[in-house]
Amino acid sequence: MTPVRRAADPAPGGVREQAGTRWWGVLTSDVPLGRQLDDGAVPATRSAAWMWMFYAGLGFLGGQVLAAVTVAVAAALAGRYHQLVALSKLAEPPTWYVVSTLFGLWGGFLGAAVLASRLRGTKRFGADMGIRFRWIDLIGIPIGFAGQYLVALLYLPVESHVRNFHQQFSAPAQRLTGGAHGIGWFVVGLATVVGAPFFEELFFRGVVLRALARLFGRWGGWVGPTLAIVVSGLLFGAIHAELLQFAGLAVFGVLLGAVSYRTGRLGMNIVAHASFNLLALTAVVLPAAVGLRGLA
Repeated sequence: MTPVRRAADPAPGGVREQAGTRWWGVLTSDVPLGRQLDDGAVPATRSAAWMWMFYAGLGFLGGQVLAAVTVAVAAALAGRYHQLVALSKLAEPPTWYVVSTLFGLWGGFLGAAVLASRLRGTKRFGADMGIRFRWIDLIGIPIGFAGQYLVALLYLPVESHVRNFHQQFSAPAQRLTGGAHGIGWFVVGLATVVGAPFFEELFFRGVVLRALARLFGRWGGWVGPTLAIVVSGLLFGAIHAELLQFAGLAVFGVLLGAVSYRTGRLGMNIVAHASFNLLALTAVVLPAAVGLRGLA
């Protein structure tokens, strides 16, 4: 006779997770993502999870289109519409170009999350995406700083073999800040330290990781959750479209995925992501401010 599993019994693999997270639950009252999904959190089924991934794809593509539209509108307002092609090739485009591009991309990310919640969720946007903050999320500050140093250690074996490594590695951050002056630095800094962490975490850990966690489920005990975290991290690195920085971004994406899976929400992720970006931005802006831009 097949034993009946009582409602109070943990899901397969849940005993190990409960034992491994008991200390964390005492400190934070957080419920890990795996247990939330076991209890019916969205996406509630594998078919819903596939739709969430579809919405993520739509959001990414829609973000590219929105970015092109917002840049074109901003260029027209600035009287530089006919210079768009030349501006797109600049190593240090003007602040309005950078910010309008980011707004378009974030619109796509936000759209994916809204579609997932409205069409295949509970329509409670914050709850569906895990948007919750607690004081313990300040632990994300050292996590973000540690992430930067982890990335630096990761590249130590290869930096001497890549020509102009430091210049190439800091090029994306330089592209964001290089054309900024005065108030422009503040605007770019706000977008990088506040906007990017929120919208990227909403997309990658709010939509993508949750969908992957449902799709991989508890397969192999720890294997399914690990695959969900690793795949979401790889996608995080790949979508930034920076070949040299891919490994570092993917590793940090995996770290953020692990934090999100453990806490079951986005608060600590957003704080960690913000501190990670802040340290990277500071490494570029401060040398530039004192005339040492080439050393960033």
